Amino acid sequence: MYRKALSVLSGVALLATCALSALPRDEIRADLVAAADAAPVALAAGATTPFVTVEAETGTLGGGARLRSISPGAPAPTAASLETEASGYALVELKATGDSVTIPNSTGKNANTLVVRASIPDAPAGGGITASLNLYVNGVFRQAITLSSHQAWNYREATTNPDDPRAGGMPYRFYNEFPVWVTGAPIAAGSTIKLQKDAANTAAVYDIDSVDLENVGAALAQPANSLSVVTYGADPNFSKDSTVAIQDTVNAAREQGKSVWIPRGKYLTNSLVSKPLDFTGVTVRGAGMWYTTIYRKVPLPANSWRSQILVGSGTTLTDLQIDANAIWRGIGGTGGSDYGINASGAGGWLVDRIWTRHIDANWLSGTNGVMRNSRTADTYGDGFNVNNGNTPNPDKLGRNITVQNNFARNTGDDSFATYSDAGASGTNGQMSGTKILNNTAIAPWWANGIRVAGGQNVEVRNNLVNSVSSNSALELSVFGDTGHPLESVTVSGNVLLGGGGWNGVRHGVRIGSPSSTSLFPNAYSNVTMSNNIMRGALRAGLHIDRTRVNVTLTNNTIDRPAKQGIWIPTGVTGTGSFTGNTVQNLFPGQVATQNDSPATFKITG
Repeated sequence: MYRKALSVLSGVALLATCALSALPRDEIRADLVAAADAAPVALAAGATTPFVTVEAETGTLGGGARLRSISPGAPAPTAASLETEASGYALVELKATGDSVTIPNSTGKNANTLVVRASIPDAPAGGGITASLNLYVNGVFRQAITLSSHQAWNYREATTNPDDPRAGGMPYRFYNEFPVWVTGAPIAAGSTIKLQKDAANTAAVYDIDSVDLENVGAALAQPANSLSVVTYGADPNFSKDSTVAIQDTVNAAREQGKSVWIPRGKYLTNSLVSKPLDFTGVTVRGAGMWYTTIYRKVPLPANSWRSQILVGSGTTLTDLQIDANAIWRGIGGTGGSDYGINASGAGGWLVDRIWTRHIDANWLSGTNGVMRNSRTADTYGDGFNVNNGNTPNPDKLGRNITVQNNFARNTGDDSFATYSDAGASGTNGQMSGTKILNNTAIAPWWANGIRVAGGQNVEVRNNLVNSVSSNSALELSVFGDTGHPLESVTVSGNVLLGGGGWNGVRHGVRIGSPSSTSLFPNAYSNVTMSNNIMRGALRAGLHIDRTRVNVTLTNNTIDRPAKQGIWIPTGVTGTGSFTGNTVQNLFPGQVATQNDSPATFKITG
């Protein structure tokens, strides 16, 4: 049912079959790495998804449409832009009537849905606009797609609120994703899809990043021995609040030893009840992430209203979408943002085939929890954050949690993170056994693609990261002064494209350690990296900093970084065992390895 999503790379070899695996034109060329080196890693990296993504910049431009992109080796960005937040650091701009971009349905199957990732301008006073864009199939008009910027265009450090363009903030969070059911017959394999700005399409400009094509199957049927939320008064037609009815169904199922069924429909949850929906100990199923939606319509500006879904020990949650009208970050705050899934529990839990949109983070704690086969987009916080709850709690130990085969795009913090915090008193225990496996992280508009912040026996394997706007593709370090040390992490088989964005001096991959003011000022970070591909960093490919690090690098490839391949600045202490690594396609004047701490950081191998 699932497949690796494909991406087209103009004029050069495709980097295996990973979702969004290639950057446009000559920016990050798959043929720069020998097939014998790249193929085994690239084939395994990233999530296997039910959709295929096509980058707009690989399409055929019509009218006066133009490609906008970051040039390879150009000075690293110092502010967010449409280019830095685009997947592949490239987009197609449609500005005049008749401008278009045409892409093929090369998936080998019909597509009855699309997800268009695009940006249109904000309103002059903030708050966003709505405008249509026309869709043609094989050159024939099919339907108008409605786009909006109501949940885009935040302004960093604005003096009034993050949605105010008049308050001196830096604009970012430009894009949004727009799921579309195709009108009429599905788009047949081999057909062409054209997005065109016509006279009826009134936005001043349409910036198109990518299109997902998917053939969605029929809605799932109600399972045996389940209670339907509609029976308990929930409204699938989105006309009245369903919060209490859904919770009543869950409570009844818990008492009767049954599961909960949420049929096809869109369910409004805007009741100002005292606590969020709590699914602890119950199996809750929807009809599929394209069919069943729980939508949080938070009264804005919100007043500490919580809308997360609690998942505790013994919970299974599958096959639905969670969306919200949130407009900026701040958990339980005025912008309406809150966690998507808030999972904890010493007894384990499972979240499977969930689609979260316009939420804060999926906040994942407890012991023996699994989140898999899910997707998140347009978040205001992390995509998936594995943690130990910040304060001691037996249900929030953060042990043996697995995040596997998930897809994250346009996240407002790390796409995937594990965060081991000792707490202000230093008494919260160290996390262990986090596994971040076969996930895809695309174009986070803030922070990193993957962040490992402390922990022991952490595994980061076979993930794909592409096009980080502000920070690094991968960061391996600690979090703040209360973060636990990074005792041991294994990073293997990942494809890490880009990184080194505008938020200060960032690099493709960063390895760091606690600061002098940390609760653990003398702790070392211990990192093992093998068989990874790091390509197209906007500064150094791999940066090792702070003071105390022990790093083992084996059989990694660093390709075409804008600056040094590996850079160890002054003041670093520790050891580096480097064996079988390749640094290649450097720009003139750059070096493969620059060790500015030769007396204190010894490299062997």
